[in-house]
Amino acid sequence: MFCINNKMIIYTFKDKIEFHRMKGENLGEFEEVVLLTIAALLDDAYSVAVCDHIEKMTGRKVKLGVVHAVLNRMEKKGYILSELGNPTKERGGKRKRYFTISHAGKIALMKSKDQRDKLWDVIPKTIFQGI
Repeated sequence: MFCINNKMIIYTFKDKIEFHRMKGENLGEFEEVVLLTIAALLDDAYSVAVCDHIEKMTGRKVKLGVVHAVLNRMEKKGYILSELGNPTKERGGKRKRYFTISHAGKIALMKSKDQRDKLWDVIPKTIFQGI
């Protein structure tokens, strides 16, 4: 059985539920980078750490506001979950919002990797000769 809810197909099998994005809902390039970064940071994935990690790994300077927008959008799409951490004195009592990848986000990342791998697999090796 399946039902369509907010551009997501939900399959139910006995005790298992799977979420799959509908056609046209592929990850954008920067969304993929942010999701991969959240996966790499595990329990330390908050917005500033995400920015720092992206810059460290890609050499790409990213603005905090852009990362916040992507995080909010991906949370609405169901790719990530968030929760507030404990307040700290260093932050003047403010709490950090920590992000984790949802099941749907993991599926989206695996789908994206699979698509890229298939594309790379059909490129003739000669195309890169001399580089």
